[in-house]
Amino acid sequence: MSNAVNATAATFKDEINEPDKVVLVDFWAAWCGPCRQVAPVLDQLAGEHDNLKIVKVDVDAEQQLAMEYGITSIPAMKVFKGGEQVTEFVGARPKAVIEKELAAFL
Repeated sequence: MSNAVNATAATFKDEINEPDKVVLVDFWAAWCGPCRQVAPVLDQLAGEHDNLKIVKVDVDAEQQLAMEYGITSIPAMKVFKGGEQVTEFVGARPKAVIEKELAAFL
């Protein structure tokens, strides 16, 4: 069962504006193998860190949002703290690598 929240253009700003949480936004698509590969890793991380929220944006359904955030390859992950982007990374990565990317913000 996924801990992730699906966001749309209408809900995106509200979803990333979490004062007490780090928000990792996963820009993905159903047809993307690496996206499907990283999804359970993100769910695991969300379950292990109370202050981490996972938000998913389907780039096929939300093309305007993907363009607004400069998504050219997926999976693309952008990390927000206090509603502001603090880092980003592209491509499926092992859990340990994603944890290392997030460590400074959790």
